Amino acid sequence: MARDYYEILGVSRDADKEEIKHAYRRLARKYHPDVNKEPGAEERFKEINRAYEVLSEPEMRERYNRFGEAGVSGAGVGFQDVGDMGGFADIFESIFSGFAGGMGGQTQRRRNGPVRGDDLRLDLKLDFREAVFGGEKEIRISHLETCEVCTGTGAKPGTRPRTCSTCSGTGQVRRVTRTPFGSFTQVSTCPTCNGTAAVIEDKCEACDGKGAKQVTKKLKISIPAGVDNGTRLRISQEGDAGQRSGPPGDLYVYLFVNEDEEFQRDGINVLSEIKISYLQAILGCRLEINTVDGPVELLIPPGTQPDTVMKLENRGVPRLGNPVSRGDHMITVLIDIPTKITPEERELLEKLAKIKGDRTGKGGLEGFLGSFFHQR
Repeated sequence: MARDYYEILGVSRDADKEEIKHAYRRLARKYHPDVNKEPGAEERFKEINRAYEVLSEPEMRERYNRFGEAGVSGAGVGFQDVGDMGGFADIFESIFSGFAGGMGGQTQRRRNGPVRGDDLRLDLKLDFREAVFGGEKEIRISHLETCEVCTGTGAKPGTRPRTCSTCSGTGQVRRVTRTPFGSFTQVSTCPTCNGTAAVIEDKCEACDGKGAKQVTKKLKISIPAGVDNGTRLRISQEGDAGQRSGPPGDLYVYLFVNEDEEFQRDGINVLSEIKISYLQAILGCRLEINTVDGPVELLIPPGTQPDTVMKLENRGVPRLGNPVSRGDHMITVLIDIPTKITPEERELLEKLAKIKGDRTGKGGLEGFLGSFFHQR
């Protein structure tokens, strides 16, 4: 039987994202196969990765909480979905950075080659009906875009960056330390070029030699029907521009739904309340009520009891990813019992109570009303 993912990471079921991330990084460093050569370490590392893969993604974590392993079986998030903690390369580098050897060349190539841009996050609030039915939404974002004047080099047009003389274009400097146990070579980022391997002598005036500019732009995004609090949308390549011809990052839009004065949501069902008079409850009636689709007529049967829940089928929230399937609208009936009545009303009610009492043996107004509204 598969172990509980929270148990694997050693966190509680209500742990937040930062706690989960911290636990994952600590365990991944400990059990990484290149660090831990003990039997079973590699399987433990895979188990830790799978647990983080599920618990770090809000939608997958929700399915796992509800259905366990079966709810996420066969599902997975891509490498970019775990990109916010830097990926496995950053964990590996954090263990070995500063020491020469097999990793030296790999680290150098990664630093001097194309670098993917950072992912960005935007929180977006939606009205209740926008979340139910989806639609197009215009947003404004501020992100880094590659400078069009220098095409990202950072150098003034007509010039080129020169190779850094301090590190000879490697982006790193090495220092040999001799100890009684032998010589160790420490590798660090070149202080002259900051690891870029090149020095810009004539900076591009448009971007001040940075190769990218902060730009605010408008985007139209499509909101699927049935989204809810915490739903995340991925907008490809709308994050920050990459470095050295690297691809841009992605934009992640997290959705939050404003509360509605009339409706509430329970999964894919819509909940609301309606208040009727005690006479309407006794005699029954037809009423026009509001739904997310607009007004509809609701039949209140005679003798309806307080807190009766009535169902309007297929008037709820479309199922995310399958908008043809919808939930129901559940209406709780509240009955308004007046605290004061006119003498005329009381006289009529007393007559009805007497008639009812004669038939049932329970006289008085209290017995009359109690025969309609059962005690709960």
